[in-house]
Amino acid sequence: MDKSQYKGVFVFAEQREGVIQNVAFELIGKARELADSINEQVTALLFGYQMNGLDKELIAAGADRVLVVDHKLLENYLTAPYAEALEQLINNYKPEIVLLGATTIGRDLGPRISARIQTGLTADCTALEIDEERNLLMTRPAFGGNLMATIICKNHRPQMSTVRPGVMRRIPSDSARKGVTEQVTINFDEKKCNQVRLVRKEREEKNLVDITEAHILVSGGRGVGSNDGFGKLQDLAQTINAEVSSSRAMVDAGLISHERQVGQTGKTVRPDIYFAIGISGAIQHLAGMEESDYIIAINKDKFAPIFQVADLGVVADLHKVVPILANKLKAARAANEK
Repeated sequence: MDKSQYKGVFVFAEQREGVIQNVAFELIGKARELADSINEQVTALLFGYQMNGLDKELIAAGADRVLVVDHKLLENYLTAPYAEALEQLINNYKPEIVLLGATTIGRDLGPRISARIQTGLTADCTALEIDEERNLLMTRPAFGGNLMATIICKNHRPQMSTVRPGVMRRIPSDSARKGVTEQVTINFDEKKCNQVRLVRKEREEKNLVDITEAHILVSGGRGVGSNDGFGKLQDLAQTINAEVSSSRAMVDAGLISHERQVGQTGKTVRPDIYFAIGISGAIQHLAGMEESDYIIAINKDKFAPIFQVADLGVVADLHKVVPILANKLKAARAANEK
């Protein structure tokens, strides 16, 4: 393979109902860093229908160019038309690197494209770097999170990776940045694309904030033990306008839904403050929260691994400490409101 014909870093800019997802901005920030290190450009790929102004958001976030594919078939995500559009763009523009978010869409689209264009794909990456030979070093947890594996794709291009939301830091947007927007026409095989169609969309009503967007998280682990224990965490969370999350153990116990799970098999979070309550600190959980700005751990086991990453540790029974903490904070808030 002549690798020299492959240039630039492509980012699939996932949008849903006209809203660009945060993971796209995170990936553009990382792509900007990677591209600058090899003197290349960042190109964002924007698929959808009747999108207005979204390209400007991507340029402000760090993209040099936005390739827009605007077509009725792309109004809602369906595998066949999205895969056809992405495959044609990759074949025509020959990027050196392609990044997608490890979302439900990215996890469906990425493997299909890598198979079609016969290249490798490293899934659920938590770190990306480029070596002196322009190989993308793609790092992800392996063996149940007990070690980190760095994978390279030496013999094929493009180098493809899906990256977990919340892992990369979004760079500040700059509305003064200049970039190029290109409208691209795709030759869809409508017979294939229409084999599956969207009949209707049904949404589950949710009043909770996505934990990846929360500024403060109160997270409970095995030590919380019961619904009553989580009630104490919920009371604390309401007092400080936080969201409740958990480790995998509580999801497996059926005490909280999977969408609230932090860790390797859950979500990666970067809140301003992370309360780790009754969480021992297994490496699988640490992988999802260790980049939090300030970590407060409460655990009765003074040897718990969570204290290795905590900024503030409290060795105590959470069932006694958490209610006292919530009451103190309520009193402080009431005094400030007077």
